Parts: sequence; C-alpha cells; structure tokens
Amino acid sequence: MKKVTVYTDGACRGNPGKGGWGAVLVYGGKKKELSGGDVSTTNNKMELTAAIEALAALKEPCEVELYSDSKYLTDAINKGWVYAWKKKNWIKSDGKPALNVDLWEKLLEKLQTHKVTFIWVKGHNGTPFNERCDELATAFADSL
Repeated sequence: MKKVTVYTDGACRGNPGKGGWGAVLVYGGKKKELSGGDVSTTNNKMELTAAIEALAALKEPCEVELYSDSKYLTDAINKGWVYAWKKKNWIKSDGKPALNVDLWEKLLEKLQTHKVTFIWVKGHNGTPFNERCDELATAFADSL
C-alpha cells in the first residue's frame, strides 16, 4: 500500500453558518490541495467532510496518517465512540442521538478501503500543512 499523509481542517462563519473545509494530501514529495464548503453547515460537519473528501480523493487503497485539529473527529475514531454509536443505532452513551450520522457512515465506509491512523494536532500552532488547511477552509467559507 502507498503511504499518504493527509491534513484536514474545517471552518465555519457562525455555527451553524457558512462553512468550508480544506485538505492537503502529501505523497512522494507531491502535494495536492482540496477544498469545498456549504452555505449552511456546522464546524463539525466541515471537519468530517474534509476527512471524507481527502480519503475519497485517493485512487487506490492506501495507508494514511490523517492529521486533524478536531478532537470531535480524532477522539470519536481513536476512542471508539463512533463504533459504539453505530452499534447502538446511533445513540450515544448519554442516551442522546449521535449527530452527523450521514457523514460518520461515509467516513466509516472510507475506513473499509484505507488503513487510516487519526492523529490530533493542536490547531493554530504553526504546523504548516494544518495552517494551510485552515487557510483553504476559511477562504472557501468566506467566498460563499
């Protein structure tokens, strides 16, 4: 499997509000940037969408290190929350419905194709590709 490094970020102007997402994929010294957004969304939706779109851009199964400053995303995967929510028909441990089920299902589908390690990185802390993702996400949100 090819080893790819991915950085993702989401942004929202208001929550909910105009939002954007950005991703940077790095493989073999090459870099690919992706971005998109929605006129009415939430920050968490944009964080999830960034990861989904980045993984969808890979043309074959890959081993991926995915860096995100979203604890919502990284903790849900790394701590197994999303798998527990799904097992309980998308009900969280507090008895409330999980949010963004459609996006979580899309992400879980991508995790069947790619071997992904989710790594949390502190946002706005000088990590170059994370900062670039933030620029892409905010620029898209501001363009809406």
